[in-house]
Amino acid sequence: MDLIAYNRAAWDRQVARGNVWTLPVGPEIIAAARRGDWSVVLTERKPVPREWFPPLAGLDLLCLAGGGGQQAPIFAAAGAKVTVFDLSPAQLAQDRLVAQRESLDLTLVEGDMRDLSALPAAAFDLVFHPLSNVFCPDVAPVWREAHRVLRPGGALLAGFMNPAVFLFDWVDEDEQASRGMVARHRLPFAATDDVEEWRRLFGPDTPLEFSHSLEAQIGGQLAAGFALMGLYEDQASGALGEYLPAYIATRARKAGS
Repeated sequence: MDLIAYNRAAWDRQVARGNVWTLPVGPEIIAAARRGDWSVVLTERKPVPREWFPPLAGLDLLCLAGGGGQQAPIFAAAGAKVTVFDLSPAQLAQDRLVAQRESLDLTLVEGDMRDLSALPAAAFDLVFHPLSNVFCPDVAPVWREAHRVLRPGGALLAGFMNPAVFLFDWVDEDEQASRGMVARHRLPFAATDDVEEWRRLFGPDTPLEFSHSLEAQIGGQLAAGFALMGLYEDQASGALGEYLPAYIATRARKAGS
């Protein structure tokens, strides 16, 4: 199957359905960011520590697979020069909506997170990569491309799924809470192994997901040339959060002065 076309269309439909990660921020959030009062997430709930960010004024910042009208407009309002790279035209349209409403300057680029050839090497000081490589079957190219487009000394902030999440049975959250988590899936998990079952459980508008080992997520960053500088975990909402941290966020640095 054409995974890129499938997930592009699925995310466009998620925008139409009002998925929480597709809802543009309001004017009050932008006004606060302009005053220096802002926060963003790489995962579901825990804000990224402010000390993970360099000063944003004049910073060349790439929101990688980060469309939706949320983080990128905040960064722009706080003074960064922001490029948004995303697979979904509808997600990019949400960023365009906020940019036009708030007179923000955003550069919007459509594409696959594994191929940033539309962007020059050493063009950015910071790559902000919120929880999105769960929709990508291979994360190694993502880390290599992020490393290529960063300047020496630049930082990669990334959020991703704890691979253990994909072990468990896909059941209703109320049922999950009453019976506990049931291990079912062998890792690595790929929704493409049984697309019809995935669609039956989550609906035809849901993007296909893939698990990635910690070796691929963290070891992959190291193999691409990054040095790990920070890490935290985050809980999921709902029943899953009672059992394990569903998310991990990392701060990594490209070598150089």
